[in-house]
This record gives sequence, structure tokens and C-alpha cells, in this order.
Amino acid sequence: MKNLTLFIELTRLKKPIGFMLLFWPCIWGLSLSYDFKVGVEKFVFYTILFLLGSILMRSAGCIVNDIADKNYDKKVSRTKNRPIASGKVSIKLALTYSVILCVMAFMVLINFNMMTIVLAILSMPLAFTYPYIKRFTYWPQLFLGITFNYGLLLGWTSINEQINFAPIMFYIGAIFWTLGYDTIYGYQDIEDDEIIGVKSTSIKFKGNPKKFLITCYLLFFISLLITGTTMDFSIFYFLMLTIVFYHLFFFQIKKLQIKKPESCNKIFKSNNFFGLILFVTILAEKLI
Repeated sequence: MKNLTLFIELTRLKKPIGFMLLFWPCIWGLSLSYDFKVGVEKFVFYTILFLLGSILMRSAGCIVNDIADKNYDKKVSRTKNRPIASGKVSIKLALTYSVILCVMAFMVLINFNMMTIVLAILSMPLAFTYPYIKRFTYWPQLFLGITFNYGLLLGWTSINEQINFAPIMFYIGAIFWTLGYDTIYGYQDIEDDEIIGVKSTSIKFKGNPKKFLITCYLLFFISLLITGTTMDFSIFYFLMLTIVFYHLFFFQIKKLQIKKPESCNKIFKSNNFFGLILFVTILAEKLI
């Protein structure tokens, strides 16, 4: 039981926000590409696969991140009690867990077409080099956005093996969405990060964070408009985007208080609900 508890803590399974933020881009891409006239069985099956894949890869990524950040985590109040940083789980055992999780993820992956399998494998270096990026640049959140939203392309190619303008624009925009919400997340640890020398966009733009966040979310919103226009979506989709706009700019940015970690955490977590809103918007548009 103790080992199970440590495994759950190590993989953050009690914090679903992590794997859900990986899952939403997958299901956005799948919904965008799917033809619901042929039935929903394949859509439901692929949705389950993407959810399982997101959980497994996020869990493996957390382990790799904690191994890479072991010495940093010891110095940060929020992370000093993590299993690896506290010495409760050895690096050897953690690596074993990570390999098992990756093998399980691959078993999920082989249910898709060859293009999706190849693209997913090509993304692996991105997933496992992210923890080291914050040591060299103030833009690790940008790298995270490239990695976390890669599933949008996989969702698209799982149905349509030709990647056209719409998913590319959506993917580029979603990168800025992640750049925004992870900058917000980073303000929880900004004081500790500055002390230990870890870099982030939270630190780089601490003087005027809301201007930076507005830029990120505006670029994301523009990509949604372009995607809808390219896909020839109806007025319903664009009306629903007003809810998206409100959540990004009035709920997140306007209410954000970067000096209060609880405010940053609350707004960061709200992106799970945001992912659902956007999914429902795309799904409803494709069904009507």
C-alpha cells in the first residue's frame, strides 16, 4: 500500500489537471477531423485511447521531470516533499516505473494508423527534454506548449492522414494557450525559482505579466477564428467563441493576482474547464 501511495504521488494521479491539459488538444484535433456521419463508435474508442495515452505519458513525464529536478525540488517549498526529492523513491525504481508506463503507452499507440504512430514517436524527444530547458532559457513554457499540444496533430491524423492548414493553425494557437496558462502556474514558485536560478516566462515578464498573457491568449483566440473560417464552420461556432473569449480574458487575466499563489493555482486549474468548453463547441458544431 505504501508503494502504491508513493507511485500515485510520483505520477500526480491525484492531480488530473496535468493529464487533462494533455488530453484536451488530442480530443480537439480528433473532433475537428472526425466525420460524425459515419457513426460515433470509432470516435468514442479513440477518445478512450487518447485519454489513456495522456494519463500514461503525463505520468511518465512527471517521473522524468522529478528525476531531472531532484536537486532543484529539494530547495522549493512546494516540491521538497516529492518522492524522489525526499528520497522516498530511488531513481532506479522511478526509471523502471517510467519505462513501464512508456511501454503501456506504446500499446495504446499501436491502435492508431501508421502516420499517427510515427508522429507520436517523433514527439518523444520533446517530452523528455523539457525538464532541462528551464536551465538554459526563459522560454521553457514555449517548449512545453509545443510538446503538450502535439496531441492536437495526432488527433487530426488519427482520422485524416493529410495535415492541412486548419490543424496547423489550431496547433500554433494552442501553443500560446499553454504559454499563457503555464506562465500563470509559474508565479506560484517565482520567488524560489529566482533564488535557485531556474528560468521561466513568469520571471521574464514579472514586470508586466498581464500584457504578456493578453498577447498569448489573443494569438490563441485569433487561431480559433482562423480555424473556424478554414473549416467553414457556422455562426454557432463563432458565437460560442464569445464564451471562450470571456473565460480567457475576463475570468483568467482580469482576476489573476500573481502575488497570491492560490489565485494562480485556481486560474491555472480553470483551464481544464476551458478545455471542455472548447471541446463542446467543436463537437456541437460538427454535429449540427
